Amino acid sequence: MARTATIERNTKETQIKLTLNLDGTGKCNVKNPIGFFDHMLSAFCKHGMFDLEGELKGDLEVDQHHLIEDTGITLGMCFAKALGDCAGIFRSGCFTYPMDESLCQAAVDFGGRPYLVCNANLTGIPLVSIGQDSRESSFQTDCFEDFWQGFVSTAKCNLHLDTIRGRSDHHKMEGLFKATARAMRNAVEIDARRNGEVASTKGVIV
Repeated sequence: MARTATIERNTKETQIKLTLNLDGTGKCNVKNPIGFFDHMLSAFCKHGMFDLEGELKGDLEVDQHHLIEDTGITLGMCFAKALGDCAGIFRSGCFTYPMDESLCQAAVDFGGRPYLVCNANLTGIPLVSIGQDSRESSFQTDCFEDFWQGFVSTAKCNLHLDTIRGRSDHHKMEGLFKATARAMRNAVEIDARRNGEVASTKGVIV
């Protein structure tokens, strides 16, 4: 049975469509106008072995916040739909990822209760890059937490993100995306010993 989901979310601020395959090969084919954000989603897919495709549009003339947070909300909805009643999965996962001088840890539980703890220890200074059109662009680092807050609200998971140490904001965020991908990969994989039962003494994930 394919564990896939397609979600389309349209508001006056953003237009987002995503298709997720939990049992993919790590391919990310998302039209994304924010370069660093595209890099993070690609890393998330590659290390989580998730396939993701779609398109992101939003009011970037206002701020990056709307598009980044709404993408998190939409991706969380994809996870919730693809997981269904969460029967048979491990449910929780934890991974520590070294990214050069940074050491990052993520722990997740798809237990039905949304909660985010984010200790990324970012400077808040935007990352600056040069786009393909030779124009300067940036990534608002304060939107990193907005993305994951949006995700947990709809995926109905609790997620703890911690930068244990690090200097570069780029490395901290990338390390946390990769750690989260590995933790989520462990959490959503099928536990053969569970025989399709839900990993909860309640018998359901609520």
